[in-house]
Amino acid sequence: MNKDENKDIESVSGTSEKGKTKDIIGKILKITLPIGISAAMLIWMAHKLDFHKIWTITSHDCDYWWLLLVMLLTMLSYSIRGIRWGYQLRAAGIPRMSVTSESVSIFSAYAINLLVPYLGEAWRCVYVVRRENAKLSTVVGTDLADRSSDFIMIVLLLGLALIVANPALTHFFDQYQFGRDIEDILSKWELWTGLAVAALIFILLDIKYKNSKFFKGINLSFTRMWQGFKVIFTMKGRWTYLFLTIAIWVCYFLKIYLVFFAFPFTRELITHPGYAYGLLPGLVAFVFGSFSMAIPSNGGLGPWNIAVMYALMLYGIGHTDAAAFSIVAWSTQTFMTILLGIFSMIYIAATKRKKQLTT
Repeated sequence: MNKDENKDIESVSGTSEKGKTKDIIGKILKITLPIGISAAMLIWMAHKLDFHKIWTITSHDCDYWWLLLVMLLTMLSYSIRGIRWGYQLRAAGIPRMSVTSESVSIFSAYAINLLVPYLGEAWRCVYVVRRENAKLSTVVGTDLADRSSDFIMIVLLLGLALIVANPALTHFFDQYQFGRDIEDILSKWELWTGLAVAALIFILLDIKYKNSKFFKGINLSFTRMWQGFKVIFTMKGRWTYLFLTIAIWVCYFLKIYLVFFAFPFTRELITHPGYAYGLLPGLVAFVFGSFSMAIPSNGGLGPWNIAVMYALMLYGIGHTDAAAFSIVAWSTQTFMTILLGIFSMIYIAATKRKKQLTT
C-alpha cells in the first residue's frame, strides 16, 4: 500500500471519527441540556420559595377531586390528538389504525418527552412506520404538519389573550423587571431590522448553496412540513380535523382552568366580577405556559411552572400560592402521562406478541 492510499484511509478514518464525536456530543446535549435547564430553574425556585408552606397548601388546601378530572382530560386530549393525526396519516395514504393504536402513539410520545424532549416525536413516527410498513418521510411530514397546527393555535391564542387580557399583560410588562426587559427588547427597531437582514441573508445563502448538505436538510424539512400541512386543506374530513384541533386545545385550557377550583385562592378568581368566571386569568396562565414549552426541558418542568406562576401573580396571587398551583397542576398531568406511558408499553408488547403468534 503506497503513501497516498494510507493518507486517504487516514483522512476517511479521521472524518468518520469526527462525525462520531459530533453525534456523541449531540446526543449528550439532547439529554443533559434539558435536565440542566430544569435543574437551574428548580434551584431558582428553591431560593425564592418556601417549600414547607407549599407542602402545607397542597396537602391541606387542595381539593383533589378536581385533579382527577384533570387527569381524565389529559388522557382525553392525548386520545383526540392521536385520532386527529390518524386523519392526516390516512390522507397521506397510510392504512387506518385503531383508535387505541392512534392514542397509544401519543401516550408513548408524551411519556418519552418527559425523559428527552422532542424524542417522543421521533418515536411515534417510527412506531407508525414499523406498524404499517410506511415511508418514514411521509410519516415525518404529517408529524411536522401536526406541530405546525399547534403553532398556529398558540399564535391565535396569544392574539386572543392580547385582546381580552390586555390589562393583565400590560401590568406584567410594567411591574416586573423581566417584563420590562422583554418590552424594551421588542420595541427596538434594531431587533426587527436585524431579524429581517438575517432572514434575507439566509434566503440568499440557501439559493446559492442549495445543493449543500446543510441546506438540503433544511429544505427537505420545510418540504415535508408543507406536504403534510397542505393535505389538511384537501383531505377528506378536514372539517373534522378542525373540530378535533379545537377540542384538543379546549382540553388543554381546561386542564389549567379546572385546577382553579381546587384551591381557595384561585377560586376567588372565578368569583371575581371582572375576570369572566376566571376565564381571563385561566387564558393568560394557559398562554404563558404554552409558550414556555418552547424551552427544552423535561416535560416543561421548571419553565412551565415559572411561567404559570408569573401569570397568576398578575392577578394578585402570592408567590407561594402560585408556586403550589403550578406544581400541583404540572404533577397531576405528568403523573397521568406516566400511567399512560406504562399502559402503552403493555399494549405494544401485547399486540406485538399477538402478531407473532398469528404469523
